[in-house]
Amino acid sequence: MTVLEGKRLTKRYIGARDSVDALRGVDIQLNKGEILGVVGESGSGKSTLLRLLSGLEAPSSGEILLRGRALSPRRTKDDYRAMQMIFQDAPASFHPRRTIADSIGETVRSLCGRADYDRAALCASVGLPPELMDRLPRQLSGGQCQRFAIARAISVQPEILLCDEVTSALDVNSQAQILRLLADICRECEMSAVFVSHDLAVVSCLCDRILVLRGGAVAEEGETRRIIASPREDYTRRLIDSVMEI
Repeated sequence: MTVLEGKRLTKRYIGARDSVDALRGVDIQLNKGEILGVVGESGSGKSTLLRLLSGLEAPSSGEILLRGRALSPRRTKDDYRAMQMIFQDAPASFHPRRTIADSIGETVRSLCGRADYDRAALCASVGLPPELMDRLPRQLSGGQCQRFAIARAISVQPEILLCDEVTSALDVNSQAQILRLLADICRECEMSAVFVSHDLAVVSCLCDRILVLRGGAVAEEGETRRIIASPREDYTRRLIDSVMEI
């Protein structure tokens, strides 16, 4: 079952003297319970695609469908609740002078209309003790902040997680832990996810399918095993080779 679809998505940024096409007619499909990886070099359009899907920006043309319903550029609370974004810089995504508990509570109030949530259960779902929720973001490690960013996202019971380079600022051990956590949450809660990364090795460990972007357009897509074992495009092959060299 398809839960999210982007059709012919284009994003043009117009400057004083020229314009830049960050995305050029991109099609994307996400199925229920699936983790889709989006990879490409810097400037390929990965983060732009995620901003369009999340509603942070509107496409210049094309449409986005949630469960077959075309989304308006002016999203509703239900639309935002259905698709939750997890950002690369987790500490910066929280209010610096509010505790983690207060920040998560504000998300629950604004999107679900209720003032309370089960702190203990939410912390257990991301493997952290509840007492850490009374701390400010700066009092936590990067890995702890990223876990709480995931907790905030799942606190409103979304259908889809949109993950923007969520492991790139973490050490190797923390990366592995966050990847396992995301995989477990998606499996146990039957959530789907779009996982954006420049690191093909990370994506291959987590994702069911891979979409390769180059210059704002789709270079290749397919099941992860096929992409890694037998890439059809030279660009994809170079991405894989660069990982093997490292």
